[in-house]
Amino acid sequence: MRAVVWMMAGSVMVTAGCSMFSRDKSAACDSASTCVSAGTAACASGAIQIAPSAHPDSRNWRSLFDLNLSNAVFTKGVWFYDAQGHLTANKDEAIWTDRDYENFMLDVEYRCDPAANSGVLIYCSDMANWIPNTVEIQILDDNHPHWSKEQPFARNGGLYGHLPPKVNNAKPAGEWNRMTITAQGKRIKVLVNEEITVDTDLSAWTSAKKNPDGSDIPPWLSRPWAELPTKGRIGLQGKHGNAAIYFRNVRIKELAEN
Repeated sequence: MRAVVWMMAGSVMVTAGCSMFSRDKSAACDSASTCVSAGTAACASGAIQIAPSAHPDSRNWRSLFDLNLSNAVFTKGVWFYDAQGHLTANKDEAIWTDRDYENFMLDVEYRCDPAANSGVLIYCSDMANWIPNTVEIQILDDNHPHWSKEQPFARNGGLYGHLPPKVNNAKPAGEWNRMTITAQGKRIKVLVNEEITVDTDLSAWTSAKKNPDGSDIPPWLSRPWAELPTKGRIGLQGKHGNAAIYFRNVRIKELAEN
């Protein structure tokens, strides 16, 4: 059985002569059940690309923040690498890149303490007033009872205040999650734990009061996304709600313009 394989980051679609991915999606297999690494497999008609529900191999991408945080903007003493090498914060303050980004893939691993509430922040055009001037991809310990009545748009992997995730697949507190964000102009795609949670166009948000589906936007998100620039700082939200958040392997790959 032949499978269509594609690259999530771009528009390339390949119907290669290979059969399928192995059950754990770590290898591509031919019809004789011979498997090789998905990153190195090739077929007569071309190389294997990334499966739709697979995170990219980001090991050779550039780290978003240096180990000494010399390329970050933050309050000294709030953000730091702990003894395990995980990036974390002791206050509810964001850490920002020291330059703007546009058209990129961002790969992030994160672990929540119980009831943690955080986010990945992109397209920020005003660090001092970032809440209405940023797209926030929500991080939340969905499984904790504290959030049992939270609105769908605040769930892990969605776009906070604007768009619920397609699936709720956050791992329990204490376990590592993985998120890959593809941002190309107004088009945003989010993959969490090998499932697509968001695939949308920010141009649809022409109102600061109502989402395209008619639901209310929180009043503190007072700028329509259709007006947001698609170039800005990237940030991580800190210890929000007295529960810590930890990040590792935060890596970025810049993409060509659409």
